[in-house]
Amino acid sequence: MRDVLDELERRYRAGETVALGTVVSTFRSAPREAGASMLVAGDGSVTGSVSGGCVEGAVYELGQEVIGDGNAVLQRYGVSDDDAFAVGLTCGGIIDVFVERIDPAEFTALGDVIDSIHTGEPVAVATVTEHPDPAVVGRRMVVWPDRAAGELPSTRMTDAITDDARGLLDVGRSGTLHYGPDGQRRGEGMSVFVNAFQPRPRLLVFGAIDFAAAMATLGSFLGYRVTVCDARGVFATPARFPAADEVVVDWPHRYLAAEHEAGRVDQRTVIAVLTHDPKFDVPLLEVALRMDVAYVGAMGSRRTHDDRLARLREIGMTEDELAELSSPIGLDLGARTPEETAVSIGAEIIALRWGGRGQRLADRQGPIHTHEELSHPTGEKYWA
Repeated sequence: MRDVLDELERRYRAGETVALGTVVSTFRSAPREAGASMLVAGDGSVTGSVSGGCVEGAVYELGQEVIGDGNAVLQRYGVSDDDAFAVGLTCGGIIDVFVERIDPAEFTALGDVIDSIHTGEPVAVATVTEHPDPAVVGRRMVVWPDRAAGELPSTRMTDAITDDARGLLDVGRSGTLHYGPDGQRRGEGMSVFVNAFQPRPRLLVFGAIDFAAAMATLGSFLGYRVTVCDARGVFATPARFPAADEVVVDWPHRYLAAEHEAGRVDQRTVIAVLTHDPKFDVPLLEVALRMDVAYVGAMGSRRTHDDRLARLREIGMTEDELAELSSPIGLDLGARTPEETAVSIGAEIIALRWGGRGQRLADRQGPIHTHEELSHPTGEKYWA
């Protein structure tokens, strides 16, 4: 829903009824991840995509029907070897798309959901996508860490989905959960898609140089909330980094420690150290490498890297802590310009996030995309 949020909000505030198609499950080489959405308006306009073009026409037709009759539909799209040109995914993947009607008069909590997404407050929308009773399909709950809105047919169902949605929200994952018809955790018959919205992950770029400007642009494009930090106020100015969400003048290690202490650094945070100056790098990396974050990378030549490691060992950094450092930063793309270097760094971040190897796809065999089966504390399985 996030990818169509602006248009959805505009239509919702205007009181319009629309259809929303959402990818709720994916298998094999599916082109879009769970949560990808396509909005179909009553005037025939379309925003967003669920497959990159393969099945949009079919979802559009379903959306028009759902606007008219209000009956939500869960539809699977795939491709078979003997009918590759039928409606389906020519990539060979399979996606389940749930198409529902969004009526402002019925989904009154959507305004609160939109407000939470804009302000960075974690929120999840849990929607029943399969149930033996058709009247239950499409029922929703909105779940925040400290409250919930909406009611399902039974207390057991409501309690189970609220607890599990909070579990997914805590790790920032969307996925489909399976229960018995009354919310039994080990049962079958009911599926619930939890669309979790966490604040944007942070990209902290240290060093107000031209490479940092390119990295800020790429980071924003990848969906990060970008901060550029440097102790030198003459270089760290908003005018030099228009793509950054904020530009901070402070000693890097002091700023990072304060952000961590304030709870604004988490497991999704990405840290790019681009100063390649020991007086900034060493105290900063001493702080960063002892945090539980997604990525810490540092720019510099092989000689700079070796010198940096020696200095970090001298101040007591362990080999396990140093193993968390990506240095020299980025993948080997042969990058030369700041923009190319930013792509190299971004490629490494993406590869580490999703388990990619950084190889040419043309030189590989097997599926392009990998999908991970995950569990949360209740033992329920879901796909991401």
